[in-house]
Amino acid sequence: MDQALDWLITLECASEEQKVAFDAWLNADSSHAQAFAKASAIWNGQPVLAAAQTLHARPTPSRLRRISRHWKHVAAAAVLVLTVGTYSNVPMRLQADHLTVIGERQRLQLEDGSKVLLNTNSAFSSKVVNAQASARLLQGEAFFEIPANLEFPLVLDAGPVRVSVRDTAFAVRYLNGEAQVRVQRGNVELQVNSVGTQMRLSAGNSVSIGPNGFSKTAKLNPQTDLAWVQGRLVFENCPMGKVLDEVRRYYPGWIINNNEKLSQVAVTGNYRLDQPLDIIRSLASITSSRVSEFPALVILN
Repeated sequence: MDQALDWLITLECASEEQKVAFDAWLNADSSHAQAFAKASAIWNGQPVLAAAQTLHARPTPSRLRRISRHWKHVAAAAVLVLTVGTYSNVPMRLQADHLTVIGERQRLQLEDGSKVLLNTNSAFSSKVVNAQASARLLQGEAFFEIPANLEFPLVLDAGPVRVSVRDTAFAVRYLNGEAQVRVQRGNVELQVNSVGTQMRLSAGNSVSIGPNGFSKTAKLNPQTDLAWVQGRLVFENCPMGKVLDEVRRYYPGWIINNNEKLSQVAVTGNYRLDQPLDIIRSLASITSSRVSEFPALVILN
C-alpha cells in the first residue's frame, strides 16, 4: 500500500520512464493491482479531495517541497482511512446496544415484546422507562414487528424522523442523513424532528424523510423493497449502478466498476444477499463483463 500511494503521487506528473516503471510494478504481482485499486478509490474520494483543496494555489519552488511533504501526510491519512475505516464513528458505536457488521443480520426481541431484524452494518439501541419503550436506529436498516397489546406505543428515532407505533410491521432505513419508512401492516405516526410536521403512513406505502420534511408518499413493493427481510435482494429493471450500490452494503470490501456504461444497464434478478460475490459474477455474466477478484476487492471491466 505504501508503494501504491507513492505511485499515486508520482503519476500526478510522471515522465515516460516513470510510467513504464509503474506499468512494470503494477504487472509484477496481483497484490500490486489490488493495493493500487484501493488506494485510487480513497485518493479520489471526498476526504482526500477536501484536503487537496488547500493546495490549489500556484506553488513556488520552496513551497513545492512543502507540498510534497503535505501530500505524504495526505497519503498517510488515506492509509488510515483504509485500515481503520471499519472502526470509525466511535461515538455512535458507544451509544449502540446492538451492532451488525457488513453482511450480517441480527434478530432481537425488545423488553416490550417487539421483534426487530437488524440489517447489514446497522447500529441500534433501546430502553424501557416506566413501561414506555423507546428505541433509536443510529445507522442502517431494521424491520419491526410491534405487538397489539402494548400499554404505550413504541417510539423510534431514526435521524430526522420520530416514529410512534403499535400493532404494526414496518421497516426503517437511515443512511446518509435521510430516513425511509416502509409500512407492511398497520399504521405509523411520523414526525419530522427539525420542523415538527407530522403525518400518518398506512400499510402499503413508503415515504422518505430529510431534514426539511417528507417526500411524496410512494407505493410499497414488498417483493423488492422488503426482500432483504427474507434474505434476498430483488431488482426489477433497476440501473446496474444502483444495484452495485446496494450490493456494496453487503460486501466487506471494495467493488469497483471500471466501465461507466454498465451503470445504466437495466438489471432484473433475485439473489441471495449473503452471497454478494455470486451477485457480482452473475451481473458480469449477463453484461458480458470481466471480473477480477482479489481479497476484499472486486473489479468489473
